[in-house]
Amino acid sequence: MIKIFDFLCQKAVTLEIKSRDKKGSISELIELLLKEKKVKDSVKALNAVMEREKLGTTGVGQGVAIPHGRVDTVSELVGAFGISKQGIQFDSLDGEPVHLVFLLLSPPDSAGYHLRAIARISRLFKDKFFRQALLDATDVEEVLKIIRQEDE
Repeated sequence: MIKIFDFLCQKAVTLEIKSRDKKGSISELIELLLKEKKVKDSVKALNAVMEREKLGTTGVGQGVAIPHGRVDTVSELVGAFGISKQGIQFDSLDGEPVHLVFLLLSPPDSAGYHLRAIARISRLFKDKFFRQALLDATDVEEVLKIIRQEDE
């Protein structure tokens, strides 16, 4: 089974997404991946994710968004995770603001792995206790510990 820690860049986790809108919040997470040299071109990556958003929102409801895109500026499936205390306007399916954003980027040729990763993230985030634990976390180490426990 695919595990979150197979693709989550542990240095690309933040408890302080500052942007209040979809594009800005996605851009912040891409910048974290850029800083860790996981993405070669942040503009191209952002464009790929925003193109995907045009097909339908990745704000899946219950305060969760899983923006994703396939782009040739990453060499492998890579993820970043962020929390927004104030909430992000993400055009979510339930109309609610998003507080938990899991960004996923993958190379163009990894469709199957990409979809399995999205499915894995979706399953984890369906659990309201998991979501609440993440929202209550006070630092990145705690967030990683919570994800690791659920990822078994």
